[in-house]
Amino acid sequence: MRVNHLSEYMKYLSILFAGLMLLSCAEKPSETAPGPPNIVFIMSDDHAYQAISAYGYDLIQTPNIDRLAREGILFKNSFVTNSICAPSRAVLLTGKHSHLNGVLDNLIAFDGSQQTFPKLLQHAGYETAMIGKWHLKTTPTGFDYFNILRGQGEYYNPFFLDKDDTIQIEGYVTDITTDIAVNWLKSRNTERPFCLLLHHKAPHRNWMPNLKHLELYSNEDLPVPDNYFDDYNTRSAAAHEQKMEIARDMRDQWDLKVLPDDPDIDNWEDRLYAWHYGKLLTDAQRSEWDAFYNPRNEIYTSGKMTEKDKAIWKYQRYIKDYLRCIASIDENVGRVLEVLDAMDLNENTLVVYTSDQGFYLGEHGWFDKRFMYEESFRTPLVARIPGLTEGDKTITQLVQNLDFAPTFLDLAGVPIPDDLQGISLVPLIKGENIPEFRKSIYYHYYEYPGAHSVKRHYGIRNDQYKLIHFYHDIDAWELYDLVNDPSEMNNLIDDPEYTEQVNSLKSELKQLQIHYKDTISN
Repeated sequence: MRVNHLSEYMKYLSILFAGLMLLSCAEKPSETAPGPPNIVFIMSDDHAYQAISAYGYDLIQTPNIDRLAREGILFKNSFVTNSICAPSRAVLLTGKHSHLNGVLDNLIAFDGSQQTFPKLLQHAGYETAMIGKWHLKTTPTGFDYFNILRGQGEYYNPFFLDKDDTIQIEGYVTDITTDIAVNWLKSRNTERPFCLLLHHKAPHRNWMPNLKHLELYSNEDLPVPDNYFDDYNTRSAAAHEQKMEIARDMRDQWDLKVLPDDPDIDNWEDRLYAWHYGKLLTDAQRSEWDAFYNPRNEIYTSGKMTEKDKAIWKYQRYIKDYLRCIASIDENVGRVLEVLDAMDLNENTLVVYTSDQGFYLGEHGWFDKRFMYEESFRTPLVARIPGLTEGDKTITQLVQNLDFAPTFLDLAGVPIPDDLQGISLVPLIKGENIPEFRKSIYYHYYEYPGAHSVKRHYGIRNDQYKLIHFYHDIDAWELYDLVNDPSEMNNLIDDPEYTEQVNSLKSELKQLQIHYKDTISN
């Protein structure tokens, strides 16, 4: 453009400059706009939903976990695909059922070369960390930092493994795991979004509480479940032949903390407990431990109790130690939330609390998990999600641990691979109306023969019914009406009034197996 007068030239320059400034502002993102959300995924081991007060149970108060539900979302119907530790963790990482990720049971090592959501987040610029219980028998991959418990981990003075060394740290495992996580949060690269997997050992068997919590519940008797003395009438042989009854199968030494003067060296559980108790505890810890447990063991070792009295005593010892471990978990969830608050991270950080599966707290007379019955199949799941909800919201749709990977990727803006079998929960979280989100869910348990002798089985659950097929060395079906029989006491499989329902569920079950590419064999 030719400009003949200076005033016109200056006017032209001012207009050009203003235009360039507008263009610059339009292209430059706001400095206050949040980046991809950080992710803190806290998972405990064997935490029953019945032991979280946000779910409406008064067995224990969990104020810090409840805070997440109050400020975020409580998932009322969250389930696993295979209720056992290592398989559950593999499903979480891969977003694929056990038969595809390769970890069918606790004996199989995880193939760390396969695709996982931490690897995908890492590739997208996230700093990733895995701290606490790993339990997959291989070195973690997809993490910028890891510091994991050795094997199952020890409650007292545990051993931690990082990429360079194995170190024993004095103290209580739940506190120490959180210490390591907090230190990592404070030392991470603040220029990158992060994903932290904080996985606790507790409240896994054998339920060794923090010394400061030993006195909790010590002067009260906790309520015994109504079906604690279940006779499994109407249930198949699978319910009868399990080996997870509190009264019959708990070990005095390992589970109940009644250590004889001379442990049976031919019994591995006696040796294991003697190791944890006699070798790992310091003299000061053992002195405090003895002062609490020994006087309370005298009535049990006196020989003056009836079998029913012993069964109830065992339940009280178990449930109190279990809940004492939960008290430490809840305390440390609170610590993490306080650190996020103090670091001004709470506004752009997704915080999730869940468990790798549910657990029996005396229902049907049991401890442990594995079965597709509700107490082990269902898990707690609460999440605080910044910017997406106003808090105190309940989601009732059927969700599974299969859904974590696609949900995290979706929230982070990372493309979800087509081979993931889970569904992103983001639309549910946003409150979108999805009538057919998921009509039913699929389950498959494999570890038999194995610990606790729970038969192999698979099944389907919808909002009202559950159909289970036990197989391998048995061929037995069970059907439950969860609305009218939430405790699953009455197997309806032979009731002619339910024939049409059984046939419909079997057909849908077959379709789910095709959908998930699960080929059943003995």
